[in-house]
Amino acid sequence: MTRPFVSALVILIAAVAAFFLFPYNLAFLTRILIMIVLVLSLDLVLGFAGIATLGQAAMYGAGAYAAGLFAIHVWADPVAGLLIGALAGAALAALSGAVLMRTQGLTLIMLTIAVAQICAEIANRARPVTGGADGLRGIRPGKVLGIWEFDFIGITGYWYALAIAGLVFAALFVIGRSPFGLSLRGIHESPARMEAIGVSVYRRRLAAYTLGGGIAGIAGALSAQITQLVSLEAFSFTLSAEALIMLILGGTGRLYGAVLGTVIFMAVHHTAAANDPFNWLFVIGALVLAVVFFLPSGIAALPTSLKRLAKGGRHAGS
Repeated sequence: MTRPFVSALVILIAAVAAFFLFPYNLAFLTRILIMIVLVLSLDLVLGFAGIATLGQAAMYGAGAYAAGLFAIHVWADPVAGLLIGALAGAALAALSGAVLMRTQGLTLIMLTIAVAQICAEIANRARPVTGGADGLRGIRPGKVLGIWEFDFIGITGYWYALAIAGLVFAALFVIGRSPFGLSLRGIHESPARMEAIGVSVYRRRLAAYTLGGGIAGIAGALSAQITQLVSLEAFSFTLSAEALIMLILGGTGRLYGAVLGTVIFMAVHHTAAANDPFNWLFVIGALVLAVVFFLPSGIAALPTSLKRLAKGGRHAGS
């Protein structure tokens, strides 16, 4: 059994165990799963394709509002709502990416932030449709696959979010090892070389950005269906920044790194904020600094780093 399959199996076992170990924290655990989907979308965009962005919340928010409005006015089926959220996120990514993917560096980062802020202002102005600053309310999703109804405790929501997160992880695992995924890694390493061998860097980057936007839209749709509320915070810069920190903590370009970084960040955030509501950011900052200085490839690279350290110690002693 290869390492990626072992990692995926360990993650699945841990998720199932968490359900039984923390039955009174299902809302928080479900939030972690939703964030995992968002961070996985960012890993595809940044970790695979090397597209620097701080505006992934734009597609997340688009998916959330689209799924919420769809559930209220058209059809309450959760799976259909996920598809609508994915389409909304992908459409926004494709439209904005047609311009954004022609830029790079600081210009690209600033433009991605601007797109998210524009979306937030549009949602705020369209108060009759979106609820404005009060948020979009009245979302009542139907039964999942016509069988499982969303309950107050959050049992259905947890398993539903876990299933979607697992499907997204599996899909990205396949994509990452496909010719398309390998070409994205090549573009990340050297766009000039990929252009020299005939690869359209712009089209591949746009495709990756669009696909990442669709996955972010799924995360937003999940949030809307499970919390039954969408606020302007769905477009916030803080959400994009936190997703980026989670990815950096776990390690970019590794799907299991995105999962690990999200779990660690949110667990530390939750614990630190509960113990010290005023100074919890100090703990987060110290964690990020420690990882950047001592594990620049992310926490997922810790086993490899320890093996190298052990080998170096043996060689020095011989």
